Amino acid sequence: MHHAKLVAGEVAGTYHVTAPVTETDILQMARALARRRLAKGRKITQPVQAFDYLQTLMQDYEHEVFGALFLDCQHRIIRFEELFRGTIDAASVYPREVVKTALAHNAAAVILVHNHPSGNPESSDADRRITQRLKEALGLMEIRVIDHIVVGSEGSSSFAERGYL
Repeated sequence: MHHAKLVAGEVAGTYHVTAPVTETDILQMARALARRRLAKGRKITQPVQAFDYLQTLMQDYEHEVFGALFLDCQHRIIRFEELFRGTIDAASVYPREVVKTALAHNAAAVILVHNHPSGNPESSDADRRITQRLKEALGLMEIRVIDHIVVGSEGSSSFAERGYL
């Protein structure tokens, strides 16, 4: 971590805070850690592993953001990318752009993610419709949609867990 107030501890995954920190510092550190956990080459064996990190990165946006975690055939992360930003209630999501980006990264699978600025992570009918369209479009290119995660300050919900995929 490139943070002067945070020093790695002797036990992996532990840190010492070396100076007083503000809430903003803590949130920045959490986001930096989440980005590291979603870095290239890390293997996602269970989508649940990714939920917390994605939630940390996306829960505080004031507008809706739609992104994707692109994975290789062994479900290692190629890249996390925020693809669309929208108004507070809806992001315009273009399947063509998602497919283009997935192909550019040579992805074999994707985990879709977007936030609900309202805080409530329940998926809407529109969310389910766009997921279906993306699944069909990506499927034509033999790219699997493993999950679609909706994050809000109140938690996250998984399409795969709910049987929507």
